[in-house]
Amino acid sequence: MSKVSYYTAEGLKKLRDELNYLKDVQRPKASQDIADARDKGDLSENAEYDAAKEAQGMLEMEISRLEEISSGARLIDESQLDTSKALVHSTVTIKNQTNGATMKYKLVAQSEADLKTGKISVDSPIGKGLLGKQVGDIAEIQVPSGIMKFDIVEITRD
Repeated sequence: MSKVSYYTAEGLKKLRDELNYLKDVQRPKASQDIADARDKGDLSENAEYDAAKEAQGMLEMEISRLEEISSGARLIDESQLDTSKALVHSTVTIKNQTNGATMKYKLVAQSEADLKTGKISVDSPIGKGLLGKQVGDIAEIQVPSGIMKFDIVEITRD
């Protein structure tokens, strides 16, 4: 049974576009690469054929993985979400109690996570620790170096 993940319209479109590209462009190319290598002679000593078969296997694994993710993907209607709690697709501003650093993260599905743009997975330690918290709460998050404490400063939806 596939795991349910919640996506924005943009994230779901990106996932489906990648899956379609792999199926419609990369899969026929992999088949053609195998056919070209097969035409070059003895398959028992044909490294190009082995490499093409290996590449096809990796491609099929990636297609299978994306199909599984896609089957469990749900589009989230952000207008229906409780804005008082940190949920999927909330933007949460937190303040580290130890050093006073303030950070802003958007909680997203694992496949949409991108730390450079401030999007963290709800499956990450920080994401899990923030889920369900409200402004004024303290999130105690277990990290490899111990427990970090963050003040929840602001929760928004954008």
